[in-house]
Amino acid sequence: MNARRPWWKTALGIVFTAFMLFPVYWMLNVSLTKTSDLRLSPPHLFPIDPTFEGYADVLRQQLPNLGTSLLIGLGCVVLTLVIAAPAAYAISLLNLRAGRSLNFVLLVAQMIPAVVMAMGFYAIYVRLGLLNSVGGLILADSTIAVPFGVLLFTAFMSGIPRELLQAARIDGAGAWRVFTSVVLPLSRNSALTVALFAFLWAWSDFVFASTLARNSPLRPITLGIYAYIGNNTTQWNAIMATAVVASIPAAILLVVAQRYVAAGVTAGAVKD
Repeated sequence: MNARRPWWKTALGIVFTAFMLFPVYWMLNVSLTKTSDLRLSPPHLFPIDPTFEGYADVLRQQLPNLGTSLLIGLGCVVLTLVIAAPAAYAISLLNLRAGRSLNFVLLVAQMIPAVVMAMGFYAIYVRLGLLNSVGGLILADSTIAVPFGVLLFTAFMSGIPRELLQAARIDGAGAWRVFTSVVLPLSRNSALTVALFAFLWAWSDFVFASTLARNSPLRPITLGIYAYIGNNTTQWNAIMATAVVASIPAAILLVVAQRYVAAGVTAGAVKD
């Protein structure tokens, strides 16, 4: 019989959870606050006499930006999976030379600050004509997601029993057929995890967007939020309303894919 959890641990968990979720509540509170009440001291802890003018601004001004962010996120997911999965297969299961060195290089690549990469991309994009383009942002965001995807896929694929691969080869399957028919189906959880993180990185990106697509007619939602900040006036209720709306797709994805993400992140951590 399991011992009951002490009450103080439950209370402590509730306090920590409330503390961590308070910024989310405050974002919602400010999004419903009138412009004339935003500078009150002390501020209202609850949305007294709420207004939906911030959400009206979102529906009127930000829907195209949300669509652009969705397009960039999905493009980043596709490009990341197309590159990361075969690369990890080659490193982990095809005895690729210098595979460990390549993993180390990918790990180091994740430590490079995004602002440094953005400056490098800017110089390259000027010459290639990719500035202010959706394709350029997809490519830039993928450089963050691909190293993570390769490392995660490699960790899982390294634990796939070699007997399965040998059986497929005995049946006449080549390296590509083994990859598509055996390795990929077994890597579903890892693929969903990589896809989710790639989408979230692209969805929330601001550094690449502000550097490489500042004058683009198709702007992601992060630049749409930034447009509300001015030298003399800052529309805080519109900013927070946009942030609330932009958080909904990410929250839904995290809830739906929670069990797959947990399995994908721990894949390869324990081997028989």
